[in-house]
Amino acid sequence: MGSMHPALFIFLGAILAGLLHGTARKVALLAATGLAFLNVGMLETGTYGAVSWLGFHLVFMEVDKLAIVFLHVFTLMAFIGAVYSLHVEDRWQHVAGLLYVGGSLGVTLAGDYLTLFVFWELMAFASAFLVFLRRKPESLRAGFRYLLVHTLGGLILMGGIFLMWLITRDLTFSIFDRDAIAAAVEAGKYGFIDQAWALKLVPWAFYLIMIGFALNAAVPPIHAWLPDAYPEATVTGAVFMCAFTTKTAVYVLLRAFPGAEVLAIAGAIMTLYGVGYAIIENDARRILAYHIVSQVGYMVCGIGMAAIMVNGHLLPPDSGAVLAFNGTVAHAYAHILYKALLFMGVGAVLEMTGTCKLSELGGLYKRMPLTMIFTVIGGISISGFPFTSGFISKSMIIAGAGGSHHLVLMIMLLLASVGTFLSVGIKLPYFLFFGKDSGVPAKEPPQNMLWAMGIAAFFCFFLGVYPEYLYKMLPFEATYHPYSAYHFSETIQILGFTGLGFYLLRKKLTPEAKLNLDVDWLYRRGTPYLITFARNVLAPIDGWWSERYKVVGMRFALWFAALWSVFDVKAIDGVVDGTALGVRAIGGEVRKIQSGRLQQYIAMAVAALFAVLALVVQF
Repeated sequence: MGSMHPALFIFLGAILAGLLHGTARKVALLAATGLAFLNVGMLETGTYGAVSWLGFHLVFMEVDKLAIVFLHVFTLMAFIGAVYSLHVEDRWQHVAGLLYVGGSLGVTLAGDYLTLFVFWELMAFASAFLVFLRRKPESLRAGFRYLLVHTLGGLILMGGIFLMWLITRDLTFSIFDRDAIAAAVEAGKYGFIDQAWALKLVPWAFYLIMIGFALNAAVPPIHAWLPDAYPEATVTGAVFMCAFTTKTAVYVLLRAFPGAEVLAIAGAIMTLYGVGYAIIENDARRILAYHIVSQVGYMVCGIGMAAIMVNGHLLPPDSGAVLAFNGTVAHAYAHILYKALLFMGVGAVLEMTGTCKLSELGGLYKRMPLTMIFTVIGGISISGFPFTSGFISKSMIIAGAGGSHHLVLMIMLLLASVGTFLSVGIKLPYFLFFGKDSGVPAKEPPQNMLWAMGIAAFFCFFLGVYPEYLYKMLPFEATYHPYSAYHFSETIQILGFTGLGFYLLRKKLTPEAKLNLDVDWLYRRGTPYLITFARNVLAPIDGWWSERYKVVGMRFALWFAALWSVFDVKAIDGVVDGTALGVRAIGGEVRKIQSGRLQQYIAMAVAALFAVLALVVQF
């Protein structure tokens, strides 16, 4: 199993989930995800599944330490998600969820851009059905918007891939070093197109591929699909979606664009942008969706600071760049688990009460105590409390910013930590489970949902107490020690003053039933105008052009066809038919010399022989 693709188990599970019922389906779900997780532990580094197809060199499995750590948490999350969804009777939710997971595993192991793109699009379409399958009008609309945005992102990505192929005739998925590619073009290594054009196209390929990846990472201003679609997904679908799309995007950005400074700036902005909206939101799942934007911002910022190679040499393990690289990987691992735990807790509330609006809830700790405990664990983990997973991962990125002398970025990341604890660590559980009792009837969710939350909660503490388990899996040697006196005291002070601030401002932070506008307002409001423009302007122009084509184009086409018909009849048919008639006439004349007398035939053959001999002797 050391060279077997873990997605094979997942895809087989998807097929069985669509065919089986009841207990058999549950066994298939757990077996498929569990075997995939075990298979990842047996993978050996190397290249597997390399094939040539239509002139393209495709690699389905490129296994290294970076891929393995993402595969490890992806398959672990797939198993937790399968446990959480065991009570769901809708088979198509299971099928869509597993296809979505399989797509992410395919992207993670892809060694070329074409393979990556196929699995990338599988992820987009499968995850869209996790929104559609909630079967509510709002979900259908959000799902279509989600699918349209990701289709656009796929087209942008494909455009960048095409330009790179046009320049290099190479689709290997690795670090996109545009300076090295430009130098190779100038040196004449890539002579497939004009050198001047190739040099102009290199930055276009670079940024198109980066934007295609960044869209899935929800980098503002191309992020609004996330808080639009995730709150409208099914309860179990949102748990899967919070784990895979953005973190797969983090993986491909980390592999292709480490050290791209534009990502460091964009990531720092993301951290503050997400918490800003989360603080004023009322819908619990939208709060968590905006916090995905914020937390992924830490990772995107870390990618931008992760210029780990200088003049072909790897920087020391304690350098800021290596800390940022390792911290990005570690935070992606930790974030998947605690964010899934939060979505599971809020999803359980939605499942049992029918709403997750903070203004409509409160006092649920009496009726859902275990759900409350698990959700609080997720909240303190995302806030970076000591002895939780967030404490040992997020701080590594912040230390990387300090080690790289990015003081402004480091301050921005620290400020985002304050907003995280304020909105998710305190506000969300307070107004959800405490505060004024809403009187909404509720009870604990099914046992499988509690078990899934328990597993995720365990890992939140396990990683926080024993960080070496995660640090050993990181791509580079980890020399970072999170439990230093400085980091511990700094964290306690930040959390303490944030808690005091919430206590003083809790009335101001009371959730209100209102709509907060984001950049999706532009295309939500702009789309009707675009449709009106297309109907009233473009459609008449198209109709006018069609009529002109019928009048002018069709007449010209018919005249040209008639001209060619005359040429065909008079010229081509004349030559062909004339040749045939000539051959037939010659044959008729030759036939006249056929008398049927053997003596004449022998005499003619002997005469012909002598004529040939005379010619040979003569010449």
